[in-house]
Amino acid sequence: MEDDKIIVGLDIGTTKICAIVGRKNEYGKLEVLGMGKAVSDGVIRGIVTNIDKTVSAIRKAIEDAGEQSGIDINVVNVGIAGQHIRSSIHHGSITRSSTDDEITIEDVNKLTNDMYRIVIPPGSEIIHVMPQDYIVDYEEGIRDPVGMSGVKLEADFHVITAQTNAINNINKCVRRAGLKIENLILEPLGSSLSVLSEEEKEAGVCLVDIGGGTTDIAIFFDNIIRHTAVIPFGGNIITSDIKQGCMVMNHQAELLKTKFGKAIAEEASPNEIISIPGLRNRPPKEISIKNLACIIEARMEEIIEIVHAEIITSGYDQKLAGGIVITGGGALLQNLKQLFEYMTGMDTRVGYPNEHLGRSKVEAAKSPMFSTTIGLVLSGFRAIDERENRYNEALSTGKFDKSYAFSGGGDFFKKILEKTKGLLIDDLDGKKDY
Repeated sequence: MEDDKIIVGLDIGTTKICAIVGRKNEYGKLEVLGMGKAVSDGVIRGIVTNIDKTVSAIRKAIEDAGEQSGIDINVVNVGIAGQHIRSSIHHGSITRSSTDDEITIEDVNKLTNDMYRIVIPPGSEIIHVMPQDYIVDYEEGIRDPVGMSGVKLEADFHVITAQTNAINNINKCVRRAGLKIENLILEPLGSSLSVLSEEEKEAGVCLVDIGGGTTDIAIFFDNIIRHTAVIPFGGNIITSDIKQGCMVMNHQAELLKTKFGKAIAEEASPNEIISIPGLRNRPPKEISIKNLACIIEARMEEIIEIVHAEIITSGYDQKLAGGIVITGGGALLQNLKQLFEYMTGMDTRVGYPNEHLGRSKVEAAKSPMFSTTIGLVLSGFRAIDERENRYNEALSTGKFDKSYAFSGGGDFFKKILEKTKGLLIDDLDGKKDY
């Protein structure tokens, strides 16, 4: 096993912190080598609120994943979520000096990099810049402008920002746990890699990842991400409602939700009663399944209404032939698929991260609650593929710049030097003495 072909995903969630170690098998499928979990006490709605508790939970999850996989983990791909996440569309353009030369990958990269210099609200930071459609000399609807002739190159970009403090706290926690962050990825983007097919993204689909503290939304159309949003409600607020409505302890409310909960009250029998232990020297408490379902349905209807409003706001509500895909731990709630279909009028399925998984040591990783972590591992492999493509592009043209050399770290730089032999590498300072 080559170390550079093993990727670790770290999901710092509201209810759990999960680490998954994976590699690609000979068929290109992801093989899960190890998984570690820890209770997350220091995170609320996707935001780190207690550094020490979060660090100890990360350490435990990493240690368990390392022991199971036999891998010494030093570098991780980390997910970020929370209601501070914002997405917006920005337009960018560059005017090329030569009309004769073809548009190159350098021109496209320059246009993309310019987006990182746009003015954003104070205290925010850009985490993703994703091109939508390109425009070459006012010709619209171009997917890939490389190789075309033209003077003016334009594009619309989907720009995602996060609070700088939230990013810094994640960096601090991971660093204190003795790890290095390779990539920081928006969690719904990670989940989309693990549960959505290329056909669904092409046809138009809305991914709804229902976690413990937040519900993440990502809308795709024509294989391009068009809209993202984070709703500050998740499974934990349902547990809280059950705790208050049924007058039980928090852990009892969680068990009631996961074992007996239904998202549609009509599906629950009014005659079914659950008996749970009472507090000290008190008789057992009886809970009606019907009442439990009514509490869950009321809160789920509120979350679905907000999801539907986000779909309408995106402008793609009439274009999503792939409907809705729900994933995350909350997607395991009984009858939730039917409630989504009833309230939105859109086809809905539960997304399992099975499509990209091969035979693995850890079968539990196939649950929707680990979709995000699996997606973070897959995004790490996608980043490697993109680096290799850039390297191959640079090798074929004989033209290199510093970003090619250092985007993969020292080993990647050495690889370029070995393969190029006599070719020149242009440093940003103009030196060519490598």
